[in-house]
Amino acid sequence: MIDDEITLKKLEVFLSFMRLGSLGSVSEELGQSIVSVHRSLHSLEEGLRCPLFGREGRRLTALPAAYAFASHAQRAVTETEEGIRKVREIAGFNSGRLRIGALYSLTLRCIPHLLMGLKLRRPELHIDLTLGSNKDLLQGLADGRLDAVVIGLQAPLDNAQLLAVPLFEDEVRLAAPLGSPFAGMAHVDLKDLRHEQFITLGAGFVTADSFNHAFRQAGFVPETAMQVSDIFSLINLVGSGMGYSLLPARVAEYSARIELLPLAEAYASHQVITLLLPTSRERDPNLLALAAESRMFGKG
Repeated sequence: MIDDEITLKKLEVFLSFMRLGSLGSVSEELGQSIVSVHRSLHSLEEGLRCPLFGREGRRLTALPAAYAFASHAQRAVTETEEGIRKVREIAGFNSGRLRIGALYSLTLRCIPHLLMGLKLRRPELHIDLTLGSNKDLLQGLADGRLDAVVIGLQAPLDNAQLLAVPLFEDEVRLAAPLGSPFAGMAHVDLKDLRHEQFITLGAGFVTADSFNHAFRQAGFVPETAMQVSDIFSLINLVGSGMGYSLLPARVAEYSARIELLPLAEAYASHQVITLLLPTSRERDPNLLALAAESRMFGKG
């Protein structure tokens, strides 16, 4: 068995001495006192149960045994460093690639802003962007296929394994085609749409959750003409007059063919756009940079 006195730190001190040849130079390079350097070398000899150094006056000199041991020590340190690098890369820590998931509706302003800021902070970083629903993105984060996600939350997150960084709060509104009977209204009472048809997003999208929440407040289940799997199709269908929907205010700039009208206070629903990342990786430099950029976005 390897003696407890033999550690990687001591091997690094030993290799530094073999390269530089003096205690003072090793002390300066490693930021340790000369006494600490000497103590490390002496305890390494004790662990090996073999002298590595001799004295020439006040000067410490390497014996043949030290030169024989140096190549093996170097391989041990190099292999350990490579193993650490590899395992951190597999786990996603400090790798050159960051996998981010986001909602489709955030691709107009929020996500481009975050990614540009992130690239300024870490220009060497390669970014993979995956778009999807809340459900799919959270599953990707849980499975380790994504390193971080930017999603919408209807309620505060209750998950100790995830760190949440809020970016902004968005209001859910009635999406109506231009020229609808509700055009220009300051507030819309959902009960006035009891007999209208609606287009909805499928389950798993935060906007679908907002839709259901608002109509629970209104006390009725709306008639659904069609269910779609992406927000852009929904916007186009509403703009074509196929029906109404509820959409977050942030999508207003996606189409000039729809009008987003505020809901009456009784049906108010909000989404908090939030960055989520694993607490186990919150010190990862890439995720630290993303979190910092997200906080800056939230303050802006």
